[in-house]
Amino acid sequence: MKPFDVVALLEDLPERDLQRGQVGTIVEQLAPDAFEVEFSDNQGRTYASLSLRSDQLMILHHSLTGVA
Repeated sequence: MKPFDVVALLEDLPERDLQRGQVGTIVEQLAPDAFEVEFSDNQGRTYASLSLRSDQLMILHHSLTGVA
């Protein structure tokens, strides 16, 4: 994972009003396994920004990756 990757949340975070499947963008790598992720609405307004571990995220791909 790296900055600007589009990711999906793999678990509910009720304390942050975030649900599994919500889509965000990695904006910074904080440690080898920790990232600052920004969640925005369709108009680009940020509604959450928080530090997450890579095991809480899944990278989303919008084109073929070459992996079968």
